[in-house]
Amino acid sequence: MKRNHLLLLFFTLSSIVLLQQKAEAQNPIITDKYTADPAAMVYNDTVYLYAGLDECPTERNFYEMHEWLVYSSTDMVNWTEHPVPLKVSDFKWAADDAWAAQVIEKGGKFYWYITTTHATIHGKAIGVAVSDSPIGPFKDALGKALITNDMTTETPISWDDIDPTVWIDDNRQAYLYWGNTKCYWAKLKDNMIELDGPIHTVDLPNYTEAPWIHKHGDNYYLSYAYQFPEKTAYAMSKSIEGPWEFKGILNELAGNCNTNHQAIIDYKGKTYFIYHNGGIQPNGQSFRRSVCIDELHYNADGTIKRIIMTSEGVQPAQ
Repeated sequence: MKRNHLLLLFFTLSSIVLLQQKAEAQNPIITDKYTADPAAMVYNDTVYLYAGLDECPTERNFYEMHEWLVYSSTDMVNWTEHPVPLKVSDFKWAADDAWAAQVIEKGGKFYWYITTTHATIHGKAIGVAVSDSPIGPFKDALGKALITNDMTTETPISWDDIDPTVWIDDNRQAYLYWGNTKCYWAKLKDNMIELDGPIHTVDLPNYTEAPWIHKHGDNYYLSYAYQFPEKTAYAMSKSIEGPWEFKGILNELAGNCNTNHQAIIDYKGKTYFIYHNGGIQPNGQSFRRSVCIDELHYNADGTIKRIIMTSEGVQPAQ
């Protein structure tokens, strides 16, 4: 009888531990709404997470996005949502669609590069908003689009001007990367709202969209959505302007979702891979996505180990 009681106690305690682990699962990190296309920035020891709001009704299967969201955290686990800082309607020249975007700080101001649909020029376009605070409110910095579809002629599609990402190099020169089916880049002027020179392209295997630039040591990394449904792949270079050497797959297909859109940041001694999947059930899927976070690790030669996507997510950053 004692042995049976001990076994019963063991299984009961084991069940409690499993329930506790399940309750503490961190991915997706936001569960009260659908969030997509994450971008993140570290400023004054705080992480700011920017995402589009997926509003696709359950009877429809396509992107419906009208505004962008912002969250903040000091431990990568507990996130504070702030008032909506930016909507498509804040751009008078825009028609619709709050697609992928990124915020970056320069000179005490915060610049938000966004994707939307242009109201009068056919196709997608990239705009830029500005604020004195990382949580906004933001306003249109230019009064017109920064990039329009008629400026890029490498592909006949009307949605190649999407997914802007910005990197400010050590010499304070800013670079804008973007594109679907073609990866484009250009320098930005010091004011961050004008191009400074011609538009270039990068030849990458199976490039789809979602470029992101980060740096580790002396190496630059250009990660991007690869094929469709999308994995994430990456290339490396010793210069932000290339040439870029393809290194392979970084992240496999994200669960229950056709797209794979990443942000990579360093925070409190660790590197984090921020992405989305279709993990919130019963209605999560490719058009109702959710932001997740897992750690990113490097090999000794600077290449990146494949991401291990988890349900538990990350432990609190110390």
